[in-house]
Amino acid sequence: MTISANSAEQTEALVERLFGAAIDTLELASVHIGGHLGFYRALADAGDATPSELATRTGTVERYVREWLEQQAVAGFLTVDDSEAEPNERRYALPAAYRAVFVDEEDLNYLTPLAALAIGVLKPMEALLDAYRSGAGVPYEAYDVHEAIGALNRPQFMHLVADWLAAIPDVDARLGDEPPARVADLACGTGWSSIAIARAYPNVRVDAIDVDAESIKSARRNVAAAGLDDRVQTIVHDVSDPELPGRYDLVTILEALHDMNHPVEALKAARASLADGGSLVIADERVAERFTAPGDEIERLNYGASVLHCLAVGLLDADSAGTGTVMRPETVRAYASEAGFGRVDVLPIEHDFWRFYRLTS
Repeated sequence: MTISANSAEQTEALVERLFGAAIDTLELASVHIGGHLGFYRALADAGDATPSELATRTGTVERYVREWLEQQAVAGFLTVDDSEAEPNERRYALPAAYRAVFVDEEDLNYLTPLAALAIGVLKPMEALLDAYRSGAGVPYEAYDVHEAIGALNRPQFMHLVADWLAAIPDVDARLGDEPPARVADLACGTGWSSIAIARAYPNVRVDAIDVDAESIKSARRNVAAAGLDDRVQTIVHDVSDPELPGRYDLVTILEALHDMNHPVEALKAARASLADGGSLVIADERVAERFTAPGDEIERLNYGASVLHCLAVGLLDADSAGTGTVMRPETVRAYASEAGFGRVDVLPIEHDFWRFYRLTS
């Protein structure tokens, strides 16, 4: 697209777009505050409240709570019964339709963690700026996003993993068969995908594996709370090491391959760990098949994540692949071929954000 430097209309449109983006950014940050401090849940569970009542429910300070409530009402996230009332007497409520978005942790519309993720990727900004100058990476731990990523992905894992695997008939059959199948869930994060697989297939045993110790601590707690300690084992392990801790009928890498410093080595390790007839299933970003500018919202989202987070965490070593979030199908096929896989199939699984691949030898 050709842009005229003298186009006043284009200049004005860009100014309006950036101004709107600034408002959206500030409102997203306010959603993070509401989620982190329990404001939305308190309104959803106990009903409408004045600033003082909500502060009492959540152990916070009334003056801050009043400002947040006013901002949320102005943004249209909360309702207020009487905007003409005295500030401390106004009653604010969370619309019933918004509970799924702000409160219900396993609802597919739950998006409060998206706000936490957006805040988290900005946390190491100075280190990121230095990385742009030096070419070094930024450690995953510097971002403090593992809980947000886990919470954001949790609803779809809980609701959709069974359907995804059922779309691969022979894999589905093996997971439901005897003897009990073994699954390695690589880069499992906080463990929700591993829990979902174990729930969907009551006989399988799952190794939930991640290199990030804090993620595994969270995964261990989540597995215990789900009552699955007997079938889901949480393991701290670098999945790009040559040997995984078992032989598996299925290996999964769900929204993680693009973050790996050494994706080919991880795929080689996965391939070496597969039992006869085993498969590797990957879910990663449903980006366009080729670069086009301007891009759609999915491209914009993924490039934004890459610029701030995914590329930096994937450039920690001198020989890192530096894939970035925008990993197109041709890149997956190239990595798979280098790792020794003979076949890569794009699976017929519908998803707005992810594309699914099956790799076999």
